[in-house]
Amino acid sequence: MGILNKILTAFRGGANEVGQNIVDANSTRIFEQEIRDAEKHLTKAKRELTDVMAKEMQASREVDRLKRSITEHEGYATQALEKDNEALAIEVAEKIAQLDQELADQEAANASFSAHAVRLKDLVKKTERQLTDYQRQLSMVKTTESVQKATATITDSFASSNSKLMNAKDSLERIKARQQSFDDRLQASEALAEENSDKSLHAKLAEAGIGEQKSSANAVLDRLKAKKG
Repeated sequence: MGILNKILTAFRGGANEVGQNIVDANSTRIFEQEIRDAEKHLTKAKRELTDVMAKEMQASREVDRLKRSITEHEGYATQALEKDNEALAIEVAEKIAQLDQELADQEAANASFSAHAVRLKDLVKKTERQLTDYQRQLSMVKTTESVQKATATITDSFASSNSKLMNAKDSLERIKARQQSFDDRLQASEALAEENSDKSLHAKLAEAGIGEQKSSANAVLDRLKAKKG
């Protein structure tokens, strides 16, 4: 029995871990949906606030109407007393008492609607501020998530292509070496051709002072001095 309980406990732990992984993988989507749900509730709360404020206005108008009616009937009762019609005055007084009760009820209702409206207005404002902050946070979370995904993609691409880059570098070095070898052979061929040409021979004779020499300014002056002497 103890082993079975441990197995069940391990299964529940694994299920909880899987559930946490699912939540983590979809945390941004969940957060965004929670914001949308809160916005829907806020819209509903605003409609209810509108209804409460409308009822408050109705109760306020009813209070004003009852006050005017009471004042009016108090005048009737006074006139009845002035005419010594006490029975009528009592009847009017009973009406006034009824209006007083209705006024008390309406004033209580108006006060309740007013207090409820104030509380709802405060809650709506706080909720709107909180939602604005959450929407800003959601935007930053999405941006950060996009940047992280881009960074991960670049890193993965570089890691997977690192060997290819090394191969490309080796290929480039081989190409450069082949081109340099070609240039070296070309220069060697040109040097060999010059050594085997008449030009090379004339250069060697000139260095030895043999053959036709190019005249220089000093040689011209020496020749002129010799003629003059």
